[in-house]
Order: sequence, then C-alpha cells, then structure tokens
Amino acid sequence: MGNDFTSSLRPAIVMAILFAILLGIVYPLAMTGIGQTLFPSQANGSLLRDASGKVIGSTVIGQAFTSDRYFQTRPSAAGKGYDGLASAGSNLGPTAQALTDRVKTDVEKRRAEGITGGIPADLVTTSGSGLDPDLSPAAALAQVSRVARIRAIPEAAVRALVERHVEHPIAGVLGEDRVNVLALNQALDKLAVNGSGGTR
Repeated sequence: MGNDFTSSLRPAIVMAILFAILLGIVYPLAMTGIGQTLFPSQANGSLLRDASGKVIGSTVIGQAFTSDRYFQTRPSAAGKGYDGLASAGSNLGPTAQALTDRVKTDVEKRRAEGITGGIPADLVTTSGSGLDPDLSPAAALAQVSRVARIRAIPEAAVRALVERHVEHPIAGVLGEDRVNVLALNQALDKLAVNGSGGTR
C-alpha cells in the first residue's frame, strides 16, 4: 500500500510543479511579450505625453480638469475624485437625497459656467468606476462656448476640434460615440498655441 501511495504522489507533485511553471511563469511572460510586441502603447498604460515627452496622463484613466480653460470631465465618486486607488461609483440610488443634492449642485455649477438648455447627464452624474476618461459628444459640445470665450478662440474652431475628436463605436456596434477629454484638452492647447486667437 505504501508503494501505491508513493507511486500516486509522485505524478501529482510533478504535475503541480509543471503547471506552476507553465501557468505561473511561462504563460504570463508569453502574454507580456505578445502585448509589448503587438500593442506596446496599450500594454504600457495608453500614456499621453506633452511636447517635451513628460507623461501627462492616460487615455483610459480619467482625471479632473479644474480650470475653466479646459473641457471638464464628468464628476467622480472615486475617493476625492479620480482616485485610481479608490475606483468606485457613489452607490447612491435614484431616491437618495444625497444624490439629488449633489446633482442639483452640479447643475447649478454648469449653469454658472454658461451652459444653457438641457444639460447632458454625464456632466452631472458619476460613472460606475469614477475613472471614466470620456464624455458624450453632447457633453463636450455643451462646453464649447465657455472654452472659446475664456481662450479668445473662435467658437467654430473649438466646435470643429471637438467634432474631430469624436470616437465612434468599434465596428459600428460596440460602445457609443465618445470624446476622450485628455486628448481633446491636449489638442486644445495646441490649437491655442498655433495661433487660433488664444494663448496658453
């Protein structure tokens, strides 16, 4: 019986070690190599850099823009806002008074910025992750007037910039039209520097 146990134990140990090496070392290294070869930007965080090469953010992780000179992102409930270590939504239900009060405050803030008419929902509601890097085209276009006025850039030029940055659903069906706020603001700075009537 002892020999049977030993002969059964040996293949189990060998298989455990083999699969630990294959799935714990070989497979992760192979996937990392494939990712770095075929999708180097995505594998390294989809980082955006300024003209000097300094990393200014990622196209897949939202960040807050506080200056009126920039397009504003949607509100975030992640930590103190866009905290990658505390990714979360508010978890408040539609009947929660705290949610009603916060949305009301955000609506008043958007009105003070000069937005008239209907306010797109993503300008006053948080995303599930709190790290959403995108806005709907309507939410970006609603901010055109403020950005153009503050930067002294023709409104038509800012509107055209937004329209050029609209990304469409993958294969026409996956996702929805969206505008990456960081990429848009980076292009906005270039538009101002390139002599469209404004300065940084």
